[in-house]
Amino acid sequence: MSFLSELDDRELGLAGRIGVTILRVALAILIPLVAFVILYYGFIFLRAGNAAKWLISLVAIVWGVGGVALLYWIFNWLIGMLPEQWSARLQPFIFVGPALAILAWYLAWPTVRTFYISLYGRDGPAAGNFVGLANYAAVFTQRLMREAFRNNIVFWIGIATPLTVIFGLLVAVLADRSRYERVAKSFIFMPMAISFVGASVIWNFIYEVKPAGAPQIGLLNAIVVALGGQPQAWTAYTDIRPWNNLFLVIIVVWLQGGYSMTLFSAALKGIPQELLEAARVDGATEIQIFFRIMIPYIMGTIITVTTTVLIFTLKVFDVVWVMTGGQFGTGVIATQFYRQSFTNRNAGYGAAIAIVLFIAVIPVMIYNLRQFGEQEAF
Repeated sequence: MSFLSELDDRELGLAGRIGVTILRVALAILIPLVAFVILYYGFIFLRAGNAAKWLISLVAIVWGVGGVALLYWIFNWLIGMLPEQWSARLQPFIFVGPALAILAWYLAWPTVRTFYISLYGRDGPAAGNFVGLANYAAVFTQRLMREAFRNNIVFWIGIATPLTVIFGLLVAVLADRSRYERVAKSFIFMPMAISFVGASVIWNFIYEVKPAGAPQIGLLNAIVVALGGQPQAWTAYTDIRPWNNLFLVIIVVWLQGGYSMTLFSAALKGIPQELLEAARVDGATEIQIFFRIMIPYIMGTIITVTTTVLIFTLKVFDVVWVMTGGQFGTGVIATQFYRQSFTNRNAGYGAAIAIVLFIAVIPVMIYNLRQFGEQEAF
């Protein structure tokens, strides 16, 4: 070991580098494995006891947190006993390695498993009905899936994303000049505290429809009837398909507008006031300042917010499922995945839809990560 500590990477040679790599992987796997075993048997021991539940819970928390901390301390101490050069190579993997191993187990492996299932028929690999890429062909040819792609692209990406970004930007700019800035921003941000399911229930009451002549408890139909119109089933009315999707888009804009407003407001605060004052002195109008100074200055934030909202709209599920269940021409990719996987019990087809959605999100995620990297470098 003392001899190895004096060698650099080139002097270690192939065998040494392989040995270091093996130790790194072993540490990344061994720490979470040992932690799981210890915590599992500790849980079994506590569950078998007759102590009060509050005492068991307290001991479980102390056991869990303290046990993992002690485990990391022991491994760190063992690595510290090695020569300095080996310790420097292996020590980061004590802390980063387990996190990577857990991510691989809970994210990477399920993705591989889902792709494997997508190559089989309705009952998955257990039935042995290998169909190859037939499920993927069905994803792009089946009528309901084509409708889901249309809704995701046209309404959720093409309309919901720009509206959310524009709404958040306008509110941030206008509120920044108001004496009631905090109050206005609080009201706009408040929907962010509501879950998507809760917001959908609220808007269900707003869109609620009763037969003509009956009292309308839905706010929108109450206004329409008061103005002499007829009550409409806004999210289910077949005569306005596919435009009934717009009434679902409004919900997401209402929810996500506060998120985009917050980021834009922070970015606008970073614009030097001297720059804005100089533009005004030179005779620039507020509209010119907005488009020629503010927009270019916060373009990085605009791109980041747009890509983040875009990822969400690609995966939108809660609002559509609660409001319409994906019926009346409002289905999206995620609702089709849910219906095929858990209602129709078509494991292979549902897995194929999930993989297609995953592939669609990847390019946007990569672009978003690059933008974050560029902003950090700047």
